[in-house]
Amino acid sequence: MNFNLKKQPFFNPFKSITIFLGVVMLFSCQPDMDTIETITASDDSPIEAIYDVKIIQSSHAKKQAIIESPLMERYENDEPYLEMPHGVDVVFYNEYEEPASSMKANYAINYDYKNIIEARDDVVVINEVGEKLNTEHLVWDQEKEIIYSEKFVKITTDNEILYGEGFESDERFEKWQIQKPRGTFTIEEP
Repeated sequence: MNFNLKKQPFFNPFKSITIFLGVVMLFSCQPDMDTIETITASDDSPIEAIYDVKIIQSSHAKKQAIIESPLMERYENDEPYLEMPHGVDVVFYNEYEEPASSMKANYAINYDYKNIIEARDDVVVINEVGEKLNTEHLVWDQEKEIIYSEKFVKITTDNEILYGEGFESDERFEKWQIQKPRGTFTIEEP
């Protein structure tokens, strides 16, 4: 008897896995534009977050204002800014370092490069004599030492309520004027 034994090819599982992985890698290396955009997109998150902030602003060793916020986030881009998404409280001081007025808002943003703070969402300013300003948007120009708004404003004094579109004042809300007043006004005769 003569048996003709042919040599059977040896099955190598490592060789098969290597070939399979090579094929998978070849087809998986196609560029996915969403992935590329995600990786190369600029990061819009803050570079710094500070909780329970209290900033004392002074000039010539005299306190001018105290700014407080539960959260302040710093963003660095072409025009860096500080955002106070949970609100801001500001107390302005007179030349004797006594509180002269206050400002509260539900949101604020400080543009360092412009030296401007914008307050939005239920902005309330109260001065030393108790006059009260309500608006939805207020700009505090720290360089010019003024506050102003181009939006609807309501000013409540001891004896009247005034309405208008636009407003400007010194930053302590002592000398103010409404740009486009409206409503009923009391006029005293001389």
